[in-house]
Amino acid sequence: MYAITITEPGGPDVLTWTEVADPVPGPGEVLLDVAATALNRADVQQRQGHYPPPPGASDILGLECSGVVAELGEGVAGWSVGEEVCALLAGGGYAEKVVVPAVQLMPPPQGISLVEAAGLPEVACTVWSNVVMTAGLHAGDVLLVHGGGGGIGTHAIQVGKALGATVAVTAGSAEKLARCRELGADILINYKEQDFVEELRSATDGHGADVILDNMGAKYLARNVDALAKDGHLVVIGLQGGRKAELDLGKMLAKRASVTATGLRGRPVTGEASKAEVVAAVVDNVWPMYADGRVRPIIDTTLPMAEAARAHELLDSADVVGKIVLTTG
Repeated sequence: MYAITITEPGGPDVLTWTEVADPVPGPGEVLLDVAATALNRADVQQRQGHYPPPPGASDILGLECSGVVAELGEGVAGWSVGEEVCALLAGGGYAEKVVVPAVQLMPPPQGISLVEAAGLPEVACTVWSNVVMTAGLHAGDVLLVHGGGGGIGTHAIQVGKALGATVAVTAGSAEKLARCRELGADILINYKEQDFVEELRSATDGHGADVILDNMGAKYLARNVDALAKDGHLVVIGLQGGRKAELDLGKMLAKRASVTATGLRGRPVTGEASKAEVVAAVVDNVWPMYADGRVRPIIDTTLPMAEAARAHELLDSADVVGKIVLTTG
Protein backbone atom coordinates (compact mmCIF):
# COMPACT_ATOMS: atom_id res chain seq x y z
CA MET A 1 0.00 0.00 0.00
CA TYR A 2 0.93 3.67 -0.16
CA ALA A 3 1.04 5.94 2.88
CA ILE A 4 2.30 9.34 3.94
CA THR A 5 5.61 8.96 5.74
CA ILE A 6 7.82 11.51 7.51
CA THR A 7 11.40 11.70 6.21
CA GLU A 8 12.51 13.73 9.27
CA PRO A 9 10.82 16.09 11.74
CA GLY A 10 10.06 19.43 10.13
CA GLY A 11 7.67 21.38 7.95
CA PRO A 12 5.02 20.08 5.56
CA ASP A 13 7.66 19.27 2.95
CA VAL A 14 8.86 16.26 5.01
CA LEU A 15 5.60 14.42 4.21
CA THR A 16 6.01 11.99 1.30
CA TRP A 17 3.70 9.50 -0.44
CA THR A 18 5.62 6.24 -0.13
CA GLU A 19 5.04 2.52 -0.65
CA VAL A 20 5.07 0.64 2.67
CA ALA A 21 4.11 -2.80 3.93
CA ASP A 22 0.42 -3.58 4.37
CA PRO A 23 -0.71 -3.82 8.01
CA VAL A 24 -2.10 -7.13 9.28
CA PRO A 25 -4.98 -7.31 11.78
CA GLY A 26 -4.37 -9.13 15.03
CA PRO A 27 -6.94 -10.59 17.42
CA GLY A 28 -9.79 -8.15 18.03
CA GLU A 29 -8.67 -5.92 15.16
CA VAL A 30 -10.06 -5.05 11.74
CA LEU A 31 -8.27 -4.12 8.51
CA LEU A 32 -9.86 -1.22 6.63
CA ASP A 33 -9.48 -0.04 3.07
CA VAL A 34 -9.28 3.67 3.81
CA ALA A 35 -11.58 5.99 1.89
CA ALA A 36 -10.52 9.19 3.65
CA THR A 37 -8.80 10.60 6.71
CA ALA A 38 -8.75 14.06 8.29
CA LEU A 39 -6.13 16.40 9.71
CA ASN A 40 -5.77 17.21 13.40
CA ARG A 41 -3.41 19.54 15.26
CA ALA A 42 -1.81 16.46 16.79
CA ASP A 43 -0.66 15.49 13.28
CA VAL A 44 1.25 18.76 13.03
CA GLN A 45 2.90 18.16 16.39
CA GLN A 46 3.90 14.63 15.38
CA ARG A 47 5.24 15.89 12.04
CA GLN A 48 7.41 18.37 13.95
CA GLY A 49 8.73 15.65 16.25
CA HIS A 50 6.89 16.82 19.39
CA TYR A 51 4.17 14.16 19.73
CA PRO A 52 5.32 10.56 19.23
CA PRO A 53 2.65 7.87 18.90
CA PRO A 54 1.87 5.77 21.99
CA PRO A 55 3.64 2.41 22.34
CA GLY A 56 2.43 -0.11 19.78
CA ALA A 57 0.65 2.45 17.58
CA SER A 58 1.50 3.07 13.93
CA ASP A 59 4.04 5.84 13.32
CA ILE A 60 2.02 6.92 10.28
CA LEU A 61 0.00 10.08 10.90
CA GLY A 62 -3.78 10.06 11.15
CA LEU A 63 -6.08 9.78 14.19
CA GLU A 64 -9.32 9.06 12.35
CA CYS A 65 -10.56 7.67 9.06
CA SER A 66 -13.46 6.25 7.13
CA GLY A 67 -13.43 3.23 4.87
CA VAL A 68 -14.61 -0.28 4.14
CA VAL A 69 -13.93 -3.39 6.23
CA ALA A 70 -11.45 -5.54 4.28
CA GLU A 71 -10.55 -8.26 6.81
CA LEU A 72 -11.57 -9.33 10.30
CA GLY A 73 -9.02 -10.40 12.88
CA GLU A 74 -9.52 -13.38 15.15
CA GLY A 75 -12.45 -13.04 17.53
CA VAL A 76 -14.09 -10.02 15.87
CA ALA A 77 -17.88 -10.13 15.80
CA GLY A 78 -20.52 -7.60 14.87
CA TRP A 79 -18.80 -6.33 11.72
CA SER A 80 -18.72 -7.72 8.18
CA VAL A 81 -16.29 -7.52 5.28
CA GLY A 82 -17.53 -4.84 2.87
CA GLU A 83 -19.24 -2.78 5.58
CA GLU A 84 -18.72 0.99 5.54
CA VAL A 85 -17.35 2.40 8.79
CA CYS A 86 -15.47 5.28 10.36
CA ALA A 87 -12.91 4.82 13.11
CA LEU A 88 -11.00 6.44 15.92
CA LEU A 89 -7.29 5.65 15.53
CA ALA A 90 -4.10 5.92 17.57
CA GLY A 91 -2.28 6.41 14.26
CA GLY A 92 -2.11 5.13 10.69
CA GLY A 93 -4.90 7.07 8.98
CA TYR A 94 -2.77 8.69 6.25
CA ALA A 95 -2.62 5.42 4.31
CA GLU A 96 -4.54 3.24 1.89
CA LYS A 97 -5.05 0.60 4.60
CA VAL A 98 -5.13 0.73 8.38
CA VAL A 99 -5.63 -1.70 11.27
CA VAL A 100 -7.91 -0.62 14.11
CA PRO A 101 -9.35 -2.33 17.21
CA ALA A 102 -12.91 -3.37 16.39
CA VAL A 103 -14.26 -1.51 19.45
CA GLN A 104 -13.10 1.76 17.87
CA LEU A 105 -15.24 1.30 14.76
CA MET A 106 -18.45 3.25 14.22
CA PRO A 107 -21.06 3.20 11.49
CA PRO A 108 -21.19 6.53 9.64
CA PRO A 109 -24.07 8.62 11.00
CA GLN A 110 -27.28 8.36 9.02
CA GLY A 111 -27.24 10.74 6.05
CA ILE A 112 -23.48 11.40 6.24
CA SER A 113 -21.24 10.40 3.32
CA LEU A 114 -18.20 8.19 3.79
CA VAL A 115 -15.85 11.09 3.01
CA GLU A 116 -17.62 13.41 5.47
CA ALA A 117 -17.51 10.71 8.13
CA ALA A 118 -13.70 10.67 8.00
CA GLY A 119 -13.60 13.96 9.88
CA LEU A 120 -15.97 13.01 12.69
CA PRO A 121 -14.43 10.39 15.04
CA GLU A 122 -11.68 12.51 16.60
CA VAL A 123 -13.75 15.66 17.12
CA ALA A 124 -16.86 13.82 18.26
CA CYS A 125 -14.97 11.63 20.74
CA THR A 126 -12.88 14.55 22.01
CA VAL A 127 -15.84 16.87 22.57
CA TRP A 128 -18.23 14.32 24.09
CA SER A 129 -15.64 12.74 26.39
CA ASN A 130 -14.48 16.10 27.71
CA VAL A 131 -17.47 18.42 27.64
CA VAL A 132 -20.08 15.89 28.75
CA MET A 133 -18.46 12.77 30.25
CA THR A 134 -15.78 14.73 32.15
CA ALA A 135 -17.17 18.24 32.69
CA GLY A 136 -20.88 17.33 32.83
CA LEU A 137 -22.32 20.06 30.59
CA HIS A 138 -26.09 20.45 31.06
CA ALA A 139 -28.88 22.46 29.48
CA GLY A 140 -28.71 26.05 30.69
CA ASP A 141 -24.94 25.99 31.29
CA VAL A 142 -22.49 28.37 29.65
CA LEU A 143 -19.84 26.63 27.52
CA LEU A 144 -16.72 28.54 26.44
CA VAL A 145 -14.90 27.04 23.45
CA HIS A 146 -11.45 28.34 22.58
CA GLY A 147 -10.57 28.05 18.91
CA GLY A 148 -14.19 28.10 17.78
CA GLY A 149 -13.28 27.98 14.08
CA GLY A 150 -11.30 24.74 14.24
CA GLY A 151 -12.46 21.20 13.76
CA ILE A 152 -13.09 20.61 17.44
CA GLY A 153 -14.50 24.11 17.92
CA THR A 154 -17.05 23.93 15.11
CA HIS A 155 -18.25 20.57 16.43
CA ALA A 156 -18.33 21.70 20.06
CA ILE A 157 -20.48 24.72 19.20
CA GLN A 158 -23.12 22.53 17.60
CA VAL A 159 -23.10 19.89 20.33
CA GLY A 160 -23.29 22.55 23.02
CA LYS A 161 -26.32 24.11 21.36
CA ALA A 162 -27.95 20.70 20.84
CA LEU A 163 -27.61 20.10 24.59
CA GLY A 164 -29.23 23.43 25.42
CA ALA A 165 -26.15 25.37 26.51
CA THR A 166 -25.25 28.99 25.86
CA VAL A 167 -22.08 28.81 23.77
CA ALA A 168 -19.29 31.38 23.81
CA VAL A 169 -16.33 31.14 21.44
CA THR A 170 -12.98 32.76 20.86
CA ALA A 171 -11.49 33.10 17.38
CA GLY A 172 -8.93 35.33 15.71
CA SER A 173 -10.89 36.95 12.89
CA ALA A 174 -14.28 38.43 12.11
CA GLU A 175 -14.70 35.87 9.35
CA LYS A 176 -14.22 32.93 11.70
CA LEU A 177 -16.53 34.46 14.28
CA ALA A 178 -19.19 34.91 11.60
CA ARG A 179 -18.96 31.20 10.79
CA CYS A 180 -19.23 30.40 14.49
CA ARG A 181 -22.39 32.49 14.68
CA GLU A 182 -23.85 30.56 11.74
CA LEU A 183 -23.26 27.34 13.70
CA GLY A 184 -25.14 28.70 16.70
CA ALA A 185 -22.53 30.43 18.90
CA ASP A 186 -24.19 33.01 21.15
CA ILE A 187 -21.17 34.98 22.40
CA LEU A 188 -18.43 35.89 19.91
CA ILE A 189 -15.01 37.04 21.16
CA ASN A 190 -12.07 38.09 18.98
CA TYR A 191 -9.12 37.09 21.15
CA LYS A 192 -6.78 39.39 19.20
CA GLU A 193 -8.84 42.48 20.02
CA GLN A 194 -10.84 41.64 23.15
CA ASP A 195 -10.23 40.23 26.62
CA PHE A 196 -12.21 37.01 26.69
CA VAL A 197 -12.67 37.09 30.47
CA GLU A 198 -14.19 40.58 30.43
CA GLU A 199 -16.34 39.88 27.37
CA LEU A 200 -17.65 36.61 28.76
CA ARG A 201 -18.51 38.06 32.16
CA SER A 202 -20.22 41.04 30.54
CA ALA A 203 -22.28 38.80 28.26
CA THR A 204 -23.33 36.47 31.11
CA ASP A 205 -24.12 39.13 33.75
CA GLY A 206 -21.00 38.17 35.68
CA HIS A 207 -21.72 34.42 35.73
CA GLY A 208 -18.81 33.21 33.59
CA ALA A 209 -18.44 29.76 32.06
CA ASP A 210 -19.66 26.54 33.65
CA VAL A 211 -17.46 24.55 31.26
CA ILE A 212 -14.40 25.69 29.32
CA LEU A 213 -12.91 23.58 26.52
CA ASP A 214 -9.34 24.82 26.13
CA ASN A 215 -6.72 24.00 23.50
CA MET A 216 -4.13 26.56 24.66
CA GLY A 217 -2.86 25.25 27.97
CA ALA A 218 -0.39 27.37 29.95
CA LYS A 219 -0.98 30.69 28.18
CA TYR A 220 -4.68 30.72 29.09
CA LEU A 221 -4.64 28.87 32.42
CA ALA A 222 -4.90 31.84 34.81
CA ARG A 223 -7.42 33.68 32.67
CA ASN A 224 -9.52 30.56 32.20
CA VAL A 225 -9.75 30.21 35.99
CA ASP A 226 -10.87 33.86 36.14
CA ALA A 227 -13.52 33.09 33.51
CA LEU A 228 -14.96 30.08 35.36
CA ALA A 229 -18.29 30.27 37.15
CA LYS A 230 -18.77 28.87 40.65
CA ASP A 231 -18.44 25.07 40.48
CA GLY A 232 -17.08 25.50 36.94
CA HIS A 233 -14.94 22.94 35.13
CA LEU A 234 -11.95 23.75 32.89
CA VAL A 235 -10.90 20.94 30.56
CA VAL A 236 -7.49 21.34 28.90
CA ILE A 237 -7.11 19.30 25.71
CA GLY A 238 -4.20 21.05 23.99
CA LEU A 239 -0.93 22.81 24.64
CA GLN A 240 -0.73 25.31 21.79
CA GLY A 241 0.05 28.01 24.37
CA GLY A 242 2.67 26.09 26.34
CA ARG A 243 2.96 23.44 29.04
CA LYS A 244 3.85 25.14 32.36
CA ALA A 245 1.96 27.82 34.30
CA GLU A 246 1.06 28.68 37.88
CA LEU A 247 -2.38 27.75 39.18
CA ASP A 248 -3.95 30.02 41.79
CA LEU A 249 -5.38 27.51 44.24
CA GLY A 250 -7.02 30.29 46.25
CA LYS A 251 -9.21 31.21 43.29
CA MET A 252 -9.92 27.54 42.68
CA LEU A 253 -11.06 27.02 46.27
CA ALA A 254 -13.20 30.16 46.25
CA LYS A 255 -14.99 28.95 43.12
CA ARG A 256 -15.03 25.24 44.02
CA ALA A 257 -13.62 24.90 40.52
CA SER A 258 -12.05 21.91 38.75
CA VAL A 259 -9.24 21.72 36.20
CA THR A 260 -8.77 18.53 34.21
CA ALA A 261 -6.19 17.81 31.54
CA THR A 262 -7.14 14.90 29.31
CA GLY A 263 -5.96 13.18 26.16
CA LEU A 264 -7.72 10.77 23.85
CA ARG A 265 -4.93 9.12 21.90
CA GLY A 266 -3.27 7.50 24.90
CA ARG A 267 -6.41 6.11 26.55
CA PRO A 268 -6.66 2.33 26.90
CA VAL A 269 -8.61 0.54 24.20
CA THR A 270 -11.01 -1.11 26.66
CA GLY A 271 -11.96 -0.76 30.31
CA GLU A 272 -12.82 2.30 32.39
CA ALA A 273 -12.39 5.70 30.66
CA SER A 274 -11.35 3.80 27.53
CA LYS A 275 -11.70 4.54 23.83
CA ALA A 276 -14.30 1.79 23.59
CA GLU A 277 -16.40 3.52 26.25
CA VAL A 278 -16.11 6.91 24.52
CA VAL A 279 -16.88 5.49 21.07
CA ALA A 280 -20.01 3.75 22.34
CA ALA A 281 -21.21 6.95 24.03
CA VAL A 282 -20.66 8.94 20.84
CA VAL A 283 -22.65 6.47 18.73
CA ASP A 284 -25.50 6.54 21.26
CA ASN A 285 -25.60 10.30 21.89
CA VAL A 286 -23.90 12.23 19.09
CA TRP A 287 -24.75 10.23 15.97
CA PRO A 288 -28.49 10.94 16.42
CA MET A 289 -27.63 14.66 16.38
CA TYR A 290 -26.19 14.19 12.89
CA ALA A 291 -29.12 12.07 11.79
CA ASP A 292 -31.69 14.75 12.67
CA GLY A 293 -29.58 17.69 11.48
CA ARG A 294 -28.80 19.33 14.82
CA VAL A 295 -25.11 18.79 14.08
CA ARG A 296 -23.45 18.62 10.67
CA PRO A 297 -19.91 18.01 9.38
CA ILE A 298 -17.92 21.18 8.72
CA ILE A 299 -15.31 20.50 6.03
CA ASP A 300 -13.11 23.34 4.79
CA THR A 301 -11.11 21.52 2.11
CA THR A 302 -10.87 18.07 0.55
CA LEU A 303 -7.61 16.98 -1.12
CA PRO A 304 -6.05 13.74 -2.40
CA MET A 305 -4.07 12.00 0.33
CA ALA A 306 -0.89 12.23 -1.74
CA GLU A 307 -1.16 16.03 -1.29
CA ALA A 308 -0.90 15.84 2.50
CA ALA A 309 1.95 18.36 2.48
CA ARG A 310 -0.30 20.94 0.85
CA ALA A 311 -3.03 20.13 3.38
CA HIS A 312 -0.60 20.71 6.25
CA GLU A 313 0.38 24.06 4.73
CA LEU A 314 -3.29 25.05 4.79
CA LEU A 315 -3.67 23.95 8.40
CA ASP A 316 -0.50 25.81 9.40
CA SER A 317 -1.89 28.99 7.82
CA ALA A 318 -4.67 29.12 10.46
CA ASP A 319 -7.18 30.17 7.79
CA VAL A 320 -9.13 26.89 7.97
CA VAL A 321 -12.66 26.65 9.37
CA GLY A 322 -13.64 23.08 10.28
CA LYS A 323 -11.76 20.05 8.98
CA ILE A 324 -9.40 19.27 6.12
CA VAL A 325 -10.08 15.82 4.64
CA LEU A 326 -7.69 13.66 2.59
CA THR A 327 -9.14 11.05 0.24
CA THR A 328 -7.58 7.94 -1.29
CA GLY A 329 -9.90 7.87 -4.31
